[in-house]
Amino acid sequence: MDTLGPPDTWESRTVRSVTRWGRSGAVISVGGELDASNADQLAEHVQRCAGYCEWLILDLNDLEFIGTAGFSALKTIADRCAETMVYCTTVPGVAVARLLRICDPTNALPTTSSVADALAGVQGFRRVR
Repeated sequence: MDTLGPPDTWESRTVRSVTRWGRSGAVISVGGELDASNADQLAEHVQRCAGYCEWLILDLNDLEFIGTAGFSALKTIADRCAETMVYCTTVPGVAVARLLRICDPTNALPTTSSVADALAGVQGFRRVR
């Protein structure tokens, strides 16, 4: 594991993320367009961040577009976090909520309605742990 940790910002041609670190976790805010050209790279960046976390909130409120490759990346992130026992939730935003209605009708991807609610969930997770 590198000692400096992952960068606070990551971007590709059409998407940008900013990570705000807490004491034991991070909120990663993503904006722009997430599709097959950048979904895997974003997933790699988020997983690198998750390696330094007990909890992770993925804030996708500013995402203007997400393709099915983006959904696959979100599912991969959630699955890997579950495997490593990192509490992970997604705040969907309009574009992601629209995609989830189609790609995730059983609500398999953990979501929360707002960052504030997600942070409250982190507090519950930490008490249980």
